[in-house]
Amino acid sequence: MSVPQVERPGRVLPRVVATLLLAIAVITALIYRDRLDVEAMTDWVQQAGAVGPLIFIGLYAAATVLFLPGSILTLAGGALFGPVWGTLYSLSGATLGAAVAFLIARYLAGGWVQARAKGLIAGLVEGIEAEGWRFVAFSRLMPLFPFNLLNYALGLTRIPFLHYLLATLVFMVPGAVAYTYLGFAGREAVAGGEGLIQKGLIALALLAAVVFLPRLVARVRNRRAGSSRSSTESSASVRPPT
Repeated sequence: MSVPQVERPGRVLPRVVATLLLAIAVITALIYRDRLDVEAMTDWVQQAGAVGPLIFIGLYAAATVLFLPGSILTLAGGALFGPVWGTLYSLSGATLGAAVAFLIARYLAGGWVQARAKGLIAGLVEGIEAEGWRFVAFSRLMPLFPFNLLNYALGLTRIPFLHYLLATLVFMVPGAVAYTYLGFAGREAVAGGEGLIQKGLIALALLAAVVFLPRLVARVRNRRAGSSRSSTESSASVRPPT
């Protein structure tokens, strides 16, 4: 499977401009990432009232596109909105940001992405060719590659956008649930809410599940791969001579 070619006459200049703007935005965000003030953001979202969730989703999406850490925002989502709505909003922001990064790489800034993900592209192309959306699902469950860079790099493969989007949305759920609940439990601990021990144990159980689930999936994949090889070899061994 080769990297899709999306060169179109008359669109070179917009693509170059988009690449430059993206590079400037990412570099600026990385330079000032230490100044990311979660408390100030939390106050801002709370003061926004009914549109606070939309602002949070937008900030999360922007952070994903600009290579800023999403785990901090997921924890903040749990503290702000609770375990249920916090998971929904964090997952929406992360999926939206992942979709935007994918589309930027596919249609606007593929050269810039390819220059920064040289060692990653070949493995992704091979994985997508062999497993399709299942490779995306596995990469979301087991963070073998940096999440933000992976979103861009997958845009350079030929996986259909809808397959990428659905696999990303569904298989980010376990991590989103765990980190959101951890943020919620932390807020309850600071506020001195009831049932702190129970909530703490639930948070630890969810984190343990997030750590164990990728290993379970990896074992299942390895067993299936082994059984497929065995069946192929057995079929070859009983094939009549010609």
